[in-house]
Amino acid sequence: MKKHQIVIIGAGTGGITVAAQLMRKNNRLDIVIIDPSKDHWYQPAWTLVGADTYDMEATRRDQRDLIPPGVKWLQNKVEKIEPENNLLKLDNGDEIGYEYLVVSPGVEMHLDGIEGLREAIGKGGVCSNYIDPEYTKKVLNEFKGGNAIFTQAATPIKCGGAPQKIMYLAAEKFKKNKVADETNVVFATPGSVVFGVKEFLPALMKVINRHGITVKFFHKITKIDSAARKVYFQITATDDSNCIAINDKHSIGEEIIGEATVGMRYDMLHLAPPQRAPKFIRMSKLAHREGPNAGWMNVDIHSLQNPDFPNVFGLGDAVALPTAKTGAAVRKQAPVVVDNILKLRSGRKADNAGYYGYSSCPLVTGYGKMVLAEFGYGNKRMSDPIISKFVDTTKERYSMWLLKKYLLPFMYWKMMLKGKA
Repeated sequence: MKKHQIVIIGAGTGGITVAAQLMRKNNRLDIVIIDPSKDHWYQPAWTLVGADTYDMEATRRDQRDLIPPGVKWLQNKVEKIEPENNLLKLDNGDEIGYEYLVVSPGVEMHLDGIEGLREAIGKGGVCSNYIDPEYTKKVLNEFKGGNAIFTQAATPIKCGGAPQKIMYLAAEKFKKNKVADETNVVFATPGSVVFGVKEFLPALMKVINRHGITVKFFHKITKIDSAARKVYFQITATDDSNCIAINDKHSIGEEIIGEATVGMRYDMLHLAPPQRAPKFIRMSKLAHREGPNAGWMNVDIHSLQNPDFPNVFGLGDAVALPTAKTGAAVRKQAPVVVDNILKLRSGRKADNAGYYGYSSCPLVTGYGKMVLAEFGYGNKRMSDPIISKFVDTTKERYSMWLLKKYLLPFMYWKMMLKGKA
């Protein structure tokens, strides 16, 4: 068995950022990153890829070029975590020991979490920017009218605003392609609101009204029948005032089944699929065992330290935190993890409890328009003091579109992954 000072699971946003920041603090550290992927993807741009305004290849880099100098990369999968033994077991049979462990493997798409999804995805107009944004682009460009349904699973998902960003871009594209009059754009959400941070709702409702988008609350997707081109939802609230529709301008061919199921025909269906933490987390002692966070990694929401194993920290999408799973969240989480590990190594307490749930959702509302939603725990607005001094980020801005398309990718590749931001 080989043992290292610091082992990091995952060479995505969280893992690379933490490794880079640690090496900038002390380039003599013995750090190993474990990740099987040869490609590194900038997934925040996949919405723009699906909308045909960003090149897919521009979102990819070779993983080997991003591993910080001095950090060892094991291109393997983790099969099992034994935190009680400070031990990892890999897919090739190797065992890796650690003094400190950072867990940031991202999430996996759980295609069997919705009946019929695995069979339907990627053909017949059923698409997802989370899986193949280039197929989304094809579907939008070839769409000739009918029901365009946008929805999301009831599980936690990466960037909760993503399912509606592509919807706003699609609605604008349909107008440009002169098929809007023959189209019903439907947003069916398991939630009770379009967006949880109240300061940004007026701008989003303006976009919804501008395009006449039908909004269906409390609609939990349960089944896709690709042969019949129908999607089914469970109505999770039965009170008439909750099951509302905004801008229901045309019949969308709904079928009422029993007391709590609705079927809708679709001509295109875009969804955020069910997502979950990788199996090696779900089956480990690091995960919540019960309750709404069952299967997700258990960490203190401010220090990001596991409460049962103090030499283990988690950040990114696989941890259970009451905030949005975004790269912007990782940018604020990484310095807390780095500081706490360095404190423990020097014999001090891991007393940095400085993460307050910051996350950011760049809500693209059209081609050349964006609202920048920044918030923290409790859906409290947490806007950048510099940006908000010059720009009202609660309103659609062209400058925010430029931020999304050009500045944020630059910051990601050149600063964040280098440990500089």
